[in-house]
Amino acid sequence: MWLLRLLAVIGVVGIGIGLLLFAITRNRYYLDFSWRLFRYGIIFALIVFALMIIERVAIIPV
Repeated sequence: MWLLRLLAVIGVVGIGIGLLLFAITRNRYYLDFSWRLFRYGIIFALIVFALMIIERVAIIPV
């Protein structure tokens, strides 16, 4: 779980740095980079949450 939190923090910091660099340089590449990081982060989070829900709901006979 600590790894997921670390990845989330790194993602948020990366998005923030991209937005800051866009504000400073007005280079559209940094805004696109931040948007891509945001989209992939949301997709990754949804997959992780879906797996956590499936783990709780699934009845696995032992």
